[in-house]
Amino acid sequence: MNKEIEDTGTVPDAETLMQADEEQLLDELGIFGDSRRRFLGQMAGVGIGALILQVLADEKALAFSESGTAPAFAENPVSVSFTVNGAKKSLELDSRMTLLDALRERLGLTGSKKGCDHGQCGACTVIIDGRRVLGCLTLTAQCGGKDITTIEGIAHGTELHPMQASFIKHDGFQCGYCTPGQICSAIALMDEARNGELSFISDDVRRKGGAITLSDDEIRERMSGNLCRCGAYPNIVAAIREVHTGKPTDAMAFHKLIMAEENDASV
Repeated sequence: MNKEIEDTGTVPDAETLMQADEEQLLDELGIFGDSRRRFLGQMAGVGIGALILQVLADEKALAFSESGTAPAFAENPVSVSFTVNGAKKSLELDSRMTLLDALRERLGLTGSKKGCDHGQCGACTVIIDGRRVLGCLTLTAQCGGKDITTIEGIAHGTELHPMQASFIKHDGFQCGYCTPGQICSAIALMDEARNGELSFISDDVRRKGGAITLSDDEIRERMSGNLCRCGAYPNIVAAIREVHTGKPTDAMAFHKLIMAEENDASV
């Protein structure tokens, strides 16, 4: 650098000195090419190439086909046929794909949510042959010939399922992310109670058959696998209790019901 000053008779500015120092250092290392500019060009090329590869990978991962053909990247393709919300579906997919991913990415049914992806939050709960299951822990390859119901298939046209209407009435949700899993789990819970299935806190474990009338504690226990990070649990319990008992659980409606029963008794 001193030689450059002697030759030209001028002192380079700070930016020129820095660039020269950088180029000299890179040249001495002998790793990144002849100059800083070449090195930066190489890094820019690598970055653009990586971005293109990522975009292509995302397109493959998110693409789903109505014909059910497997993406080209499927390593162990299997053919699976089942019924989803009353419609027959046939898919060719990777044998390791979970039901949750198949529903969301291959069939476009995004109501079932991916929360923890470890079977701990219940946001992906769907109903298979009348039983509630976790979509993120169920392989699609296991579902051949089965009847699957997701939150999209709960309502009858424009008529809401009673559990959906009750959740709305009692404000059993806030952000709504866990609500599809909560509702599917609650609907299956009703069938479990009608079938007399016991829970961890059931008083009489010897009882056989017959419907069970669920207490609030029973409802909480049976819904404990569905987490609500907004903390809407009291309203969720009230919504399920109303559907289970067939009687309103909010204070105003309950008061009106009692008054109506008293008036009927006095007649």
